[in-house]
Amino acid sequence: MTSLALIDYGAGNLHSVHNALRKAGARDVTITADADVVAKADRIVLPGVGAFRACRDALVAIPGMVEAMDAAVNRRGVPFLGVCVGMQLLADAGEEFGRHEGLGWIPGTVKLIEPADPAIKVPHMGWNDVILRGDPPLLETGEAYFLHSYHFEADDPAHVAAVTDHGGPLVAAVARDTIIGCQFHPEKSQNYGLSFLSRFLEWRP
Repeated sequence: MTSLALIDYGAGNLHSVHNALRKAGARDVTITADADVVAKADRIVLPGVGAFRACRDALVAIPGMVEAMDAAVNRRGVPFLGVCVGMQLLADAGEEFGRHEGLGWIPGTVKLIEPADPAIKVPHMGWNDVILRGDPPLLETGEAYFLHSYHFEADDPAHVAAVTDHGGPLVAAVARDTIIGCQFHPEKSQNYGLSFLSRFLEWRP
């Protein structure tokens, strides 16, 4: 049985994500703040709700957690999913409440959404299209639920797996190797989100 570590660092919609993973077919999900459990997991999910800095500080405050994630994902090649701010933390830095260092797994910066049309409101909230870029893993064209004021600007377009539009294109998902991150909330995206999570659970990159 494949073990999945859902990282608890006080900054994610844990129970909703956990329930969605179970509905998508996960059988061995551990909600954990234990770096040893994460280091040994077969799959890792990093949720995230709130400000970049607060999420980043909470994650690095757990002894050995970032190192365990790095060893599992970047050395062992464990499939990894970052959700919302969990995706944004993959960047080099975030600019919410000052500039703060991210994990640096996918080069880029998280910046405030600034729509070309000032009549378009921020945050970007509600259902919107997910438009694929190239042939990314796991993702399908459809509609998903978004809620964010900051967006991921990737340095390399090859890492952009999907975009959406809110007064201009915004990154909806990033990917490289065994890592995928989605700006949308799969746990709030009904059948689209559950199908995405189901494919993540079966992913053999």
